[in-house]
Amino acid sequence: MKVVLLKDVPGKGKAGELREVKKGYAKNFLLPRGLALVATPAIVKQVEARLQRQKLEESLDREKLLELARQIEGKEIHFTARAGAGERLFGSVTAADIAEELSRAIGSVVDKKKIDMEEPLRQTGSYPVTVKLAADIRPQITVVVEEEKLPEAEPKKPAMKAEKKEELEKKEKRKRAKKKEEQEKP
Repeated sequence: MKVVLLKDVPGKGKAGELREVKKGYAKNFLLPRGLALVATPAIVKQVEARLQRQKLEESLDREKLLELARQIEGKEIHFTARAGAGERLFGSVTAADIAEELSRAIGSVVDKKKIDMEEPLRQTGSYPVTVKLAADIRPQITVVVEEEKLPEAEPKKPAMKAEKKEELEKKEKRKRAKKKEEQEKP
């Protein structure tokens, strides 16, 4: 049976190709999953027109991605985070954090899935991170994680003066005595 592949099928071919496949494979696998259509002259023309439109859209998208890559390349993004002993962070800097900050820096939305990191950053320092915009468009940015500077703690207030302490103790004694009297009254 002749079919026109709508999507790339491993071992069979790429989208838009006309292929001869076994009838059972076409009816039970390719057609129900929307991977192919039965090859008729009308369908062959439709698929060719659709593929031309997709290639045109991809070329326009590619130009936009190249422009975006030029904006992103070499950017340095700074994060401040609380750190403990050994410059280890309390928490981490994730791909979502980097994508959000990068989007803010360039004025264009960058999806967190496009940030290529094996694991979140958990220590202070400078890290090279790749942004995969397309298969062959991968600009590199630098992420700098710095320790947060905590403000100086205010000096402690002096301890309560002895006079005030005595006064508070007297008040407490009076309250307890009053409460005891009320309980003793029938």
